[in-house]
Amino acid sequence: MRAIAIDAMGGDLAPDEVVKGVAAVSLETDIQCVLVGDERRIQELLERVEYNPEHIDIHPAGEVIGMAEDPKEAVKHKRDASILVAARLVAERRADALVSAGNTGAAVLACARHFKVIPGIRKTALASVYPRQTEYPGQDHLALLLDVGATIRCEALELVQFAIMGSAYAKRVSKVASPRVALLNMGSEPNKGSPELVQAHRVLQSLSGLNFIGNIEGNDLVKGKADVIVCEGLVGNVALKLLEGTAEVMMYVAGAAAGESWRFRLGMRMMAGGVDRLRELADYTTYGGAPILGFENIFIKAHGRSPARAVANAVKVAAKAARDGVPEEIAAGVAAMR
Repeated sequence: MRAIAIDAMGGDLAPDEVVKGVAAVSLETDIQCVLVGDERRIQELLERVEYNPEHIDIHPAGEVIGMAEDPKEAVKHKRDASILVAARLVAERRADALVSAGNTGAAVLACARHFKVIPGIRKTALASVYPRQTEYPGQDHLALLLDVGATIRCEALELVQFAIMGSAYAKRVSKVASPRVALLNMGSEPNKGSPELVQAHRVLQSLSGLNFIGNIEGNDLVKGKADVIVCEGLVGNVALKLLEGTAEVMMYVAGAAAGESWRFRLGMRMMAGGVDRLRELADYTTYGGAPILGFENIFIKAHGRSPARAVANAVKVAAKAARDGVPEEIAAGVAAMR
């Protein structure tokens, strides 16, 4: 049984949807959840829904860091903020992992303040899963992209470590035996891109324990070529937002056209299964959240607009990552490289 600390006050829909999501987890699993935040408010919300009191504890925190607050200033002055208190619970081994839908910058700083970095890791990375095509039966329909915002620019060694971290996460959480790892670049040739990308390609090619398939381009992101895609944080963040925006536009265009043309409505009915599949893939609530990799502890960052379903899935992903030893797998990979 794993204990997960949840920042009950973080997110656009907190604490209501966070509490609902945790209540659902308490009924569906044996995961021990610790809701951190306004004790009275959390208890009031729990009393409105069905939940298993044996699987939920409440830990008080007197302050909240808002979504629009400056992360550095907020973390500096709000020492009793729910995200900081929750991070301390994990650091003190009173919980096994941390989940928050709150201010991303504040969450990263909270982890950096209280969690230890895995020995040898130069920079931690924010990863994200996203839907893509599959090339063979049984292939995970989600790919892992990192970094998507924790860094701006990276050196070659840091990109190599991102590859090791992403591969470890895919092995343990997505259960991919030998994840295919690629560098996101402007061409498939080994000498393409910046000196950092060229050097990272050379090092990754030499690692025997990594299934490195080389460079891929932007149009390959939605294909099944790679399970783990590595890039600098600036590039990854732009790519991820583009993927999210494209999915939203596709659903909007389909809905608008259906309202204007009976032929399109007829076609939509004929393709109902495919449209439902597209809607499912575009629904971020099914993915849980994005891990920050490189710390000795697990942190899963849920989407800021996470409803109860997304929060529940984030808690389950966090418990799975802690149970299956993601940090230990990363540590072993980094040690082998060294």
